[in-house]
Amino acid sequence: MTPSAASSGPGAPGLDIPAVTVAPGDIATTSLTVRNDSDIVEAYRLEVVGDCAPWTTVEPTRVSLYPGTSETVTIRLAPPRSPEIRAGEKPLGVRVLPTEHPESVRVLETTVQVEPFHELQTEIAPRRRRGWLRGRYRLAVRNQGNTPVQVGFTPGQAGEELGFAFNPAQPKLEPGESAEAGLRVRTAKPVWFGTPVVWPFTVETTETTETAETGDRTEEQPRWDDPAVRAPLDAEFVQIPIFPKWLLALLAALLALLLAWFALVRPVVRSAAKEAANEAVQPRPTPPGEQGPGADTSGGSDSRPGGGQESGAPAGSGGEDGSTGDGTSAAGGGRQSSATIDLKTSSGETRTGTYKVPKDSMFGITDIVVANFQGDEGVMTITFGDRKITTIALETFRNQDYHWVTPIKIPENDTVTIDVTCAKPGTPATGRQAQECHEVLNVSGVLSRTTQ
Repeated sequence: MTPSAASSGPGAPGLDIPAVTVAPGDIATTSLTVRNDSDIVEAYRLEVVGDCAPWTTVEPTRVSLYPGTSETVTIRLAPPRSPEIRAGEKPLGVRVLPTEHPESVRVLETTVQVEPFHELQTEIAPRRRRGWLRGRYRLAVRNQGNTPVQVGFTPGQAGEELGFAFNPAQPKLEPGESAEAGLRVRTAKPVWFGTPVVWPFTVETTETTETAETGDRTEEQPRWDDPAVRAPLDAEFVQIPIFPKWLLALLAALLALLLAWFALVRPVVRSAAKEAANEAVQPRPTPPGEQGPGADTSGGSDSRPGGGQESGAPAGSGGEDGSTGDGTSAAGGGRQSSATIDLKTSSGETRTGTYKVPKDSMFGITDIVVANFQGDEGVMTITFGDRKITTIALETFRNQDYHWVTPIKIPENDTVTIDVTCAKPGTPATGRQAQECHEVLNVSGVLSRTTQ
């Protein structure tokens, strides 16, 4: 474009520049004619000033003219496609500075109409969300255009199984500004069992611009031939079952185990327990090798701890000195027998109680019961002949019993001995502390004759 010439004073160029329209990302050019109306040779330096200076150039930037001659220069405008280049009118100035007459400098001003453009950057995160009934997503929007816009969202789904809610529903963005909006997706009904259900959906972004002169709003739809066209955002909501498969399998296995227990295991356990109880109450037979001539094979008396001895077999009970008697069967017999050692010991003393196996006899001990009914404190040692059986602290028990499958045999004239050291007498059922420690030992087994 070549403007008409304009005259000026001495040394000043004659120049003019028209208005120009340019779109961000494009290039627009116009021309400027510089004429030397002076009577000397003059050189002119051209500079662009104003808001358009960063993206406007003049070619050439310096011209030399004889008097009465002119030259046309090109002004090139190349605004970048950026939110910083706002749409609307912007001033453009070209400073023309004469070299010989710098006082005749002139600045030519005009306007540049920057066209609007629209560009939105949108993103949804996460693209895939899992949940029972609802899922939450985040929409990030940035206005990369050069005009203010109000953004709207339009969800899309193949069916009507999902409900959508945006917050905020229509954010307003200035050029270069970013915003986030929340998206809540909800299903109409839960999935109780089975496999997860995948619900795909899309979100389209629309723009609403406001005209500055009229205040009217117009909705902008992206053109499919626009390189910045926005494709719909794709996302998925994976609806998981309330009860997973493994839980159903676990419940089925537990039910099967419960039915098996009542149908198979429980009857067997009850039968075994009943048999064990019946066996426990039956009389214990005398070992065959220990029965003497004339022994009673119909079964002896109960020799378990706490049980009574055979009728007619005297039992010895020790007095305060710890002496004992013995209970035996008829001469030459091999019957069950028991003996009791009853021992009282003063506090701080040690006393001994014994039971002596009768002459021409062998005592096969299978059971002993120790009673500390007062809860005394001290130490007790039990000895069979020269064999120490155990040493126990009195305060650790009230009643204690020991049993042997193979009898411990004690020959004639050997003794069953208890040694008690009384540290502190206990408190019996009367509630008053005793003056002495009081322990009782009962031994049971088979007493048999060694000679005919």
